[in-house]
Amino acid sequence: MSGGSAAARSATLRGMAWMALAGLLFCLLNAIARRLAQELDPFQTQFLRYLAGLLVLLPFVLRTGLSAWRPHDLRGQWWRGLVHTSGLLLWFWALPHVPLADMTAIGFTGPIFIMAGAVLFLGEPMVRARWLAAGIGFLGVLVVVAPQLGSAGGGFWSLVMLSSAPLFAASFLITKALTRRDRPEVIVAWQAITVSALTLPFALAGWQWPSAGQWGWFLMTGLLGSAGHWCLTEAFRIADMSATQPVKFIDMIWAAMLGWLVFAEVPAGTTFAGAAIIFAATTWIARREATRR
Repeated sequence: MSGGSAAARSATLRGMAWMALAGLLFCLLNAIARRLAQELDPFQTQFLRYLAGLLVLLPFVLRTGLSAWRPHDLRGQWWRGLVHTSGLLLWFWALPHVPLADMTAIGFTGPIFIMAGAVLFLGEPMVRARWLAAGIGFLGVLVVVAPQLGSAGGGFWSLVMLSSAPLFAASFLITKALTRRDRPEVIVAWQAITVSALTLPFALAGWQWPSAGQWGWFLMTGLLGSAGHWCLTEAFRIADMSATQPVKFIDMIWAAMLGWLVFAEVPAGTTFAGAAIIFAATTWIARREATRR
């Protein structure tokens, strides 16, 4: 094995490890945020979660000085914040109504939207296999969502959450571009700044003052979210995005465990079946792309 290929393999493995850790942190975050969104207005929950993330980073900012956190691409940071906020508004709106395991399964469509976005916006070649993988992935989504379509509102909320997936994919594509010029911690900090600023008007509309215990949980979401986004950005920085996606299936294990422990939710067999289909499509196209390159 040549030195270059060994280094590339090491970078890919490290990227996958960072992605797996990010998945665990985000599952913990989702469980806490879902509980808070059932107690407070979802948009207020969204705002306070990102404001808490900014507060968690503030000591590091003050210690190193503001100049160290000034981005090279300020316009790109605000575009990323705007796109990510659009996805978050949909995601938090549906958050109190969608089980954790279903939420995670729907999130598995992200890599497919990322691949499609790379074709549409980054000028990557249109490969038939990518669109085949996208079709199979959406079949998996239908397996997850279809049993809920006959329930009172269940299918609607799953579709709302699904509609946030392409927006998050666009945000991650922008993040990948931003890592070429800015450090992961700078990107995470500016995400907290931009999302907090853009979501404040939505939070004020249904504001309720949180209790002391809820403030503590919000600080925990800030810590988990900032750490998770740092791990995610680090994974995108050191490895190809497609190579890091297959390990996201581990998120189903975390989500199923937390859903059972925190909300007494037992995932349906269709949830795991649909997630397996989405995972198979994502893994196949990721491996094929790696071999093709």
